[in-house]
Amino acid sequence: MIIEENKNYLKQFFKGITVVFIYFFISIFKDLPFILLKINTAALPNHIIIMYNLATEILMITLIFFIFDKEIKKSFKDLKKNHYTYFKQNLKYYIISVIVMMICNILISSFGGGMSTNETTIRNEFTISPIYIFISAVILAPILEETVFRLAFRSMIKNNFLYITISSLIFGGLHLISTPVNELFPLYLLSYCSCGIAFAYMMTKTNNIFVSMGFHFMHNGLIIAMQTFLLIFA
Repeated sequence: MIIEENKNYLKQFFKGITVVFIYFFISIFKDLPFILLKINTAALPNHIIIMYNLATEILMITLIFFIFDKEIKKSFKDLKKNHYTYFKQNLKYYIISVIVMMICNILISSFGGGMSTNETTIRNEFTISPIYIFISAVILAPILEETVFRLAFRSMIKNNFLYITISSLIFGGLHLISTPVNELFPLYLLSYCSCGIAFAYMMTKTNNIFVSMGFHFMHNGLIIAMQTFLLIFA
């Protein structure tokens, strides 16, 4: 029995680390085909870059879904039976995470800090290509980020505390790569980690990736809706 459990864990661990490798490898070397072909990406039309970025994200999602095929199908069947219960049970965790994020942002603003580099980039791109940002941020990003930072990390880390901590810190930290490290950095990190903590906790409670993914859809959708409102009426 123990041997069988160890074999299953090793199989899940291998799946998880493979998915994490795919995500970081493709993200880091995304521009490699252009470099090999000696194509100057700065000279390419914006719609070509957008289509390439979308294709890259869809490729990663396809590979991840293939690797976690059984887990995703099982979660989807479970969601159809328990979606209302899951939403009702986990909504409070999402609301708490948003409150923490808002408090952090208020403190950052009161101490003279501005938006993170990631937030600034998204807002700038939204004014240029709102449809691309909607597809990428509201649809593709939640699918990709949840399957990597929640599903894949859960496959590798069984201890709940370690899983929630590591998953949320890496998730939040990657959104702050270009943000200067100063005395306000912990507030920026907590702001981005708050939802990651909630999403990871949902995964430990439900063992269903579509629960955190659904709240991630909703969260990003609300943010983009606010961006659209500000773009039109501000």
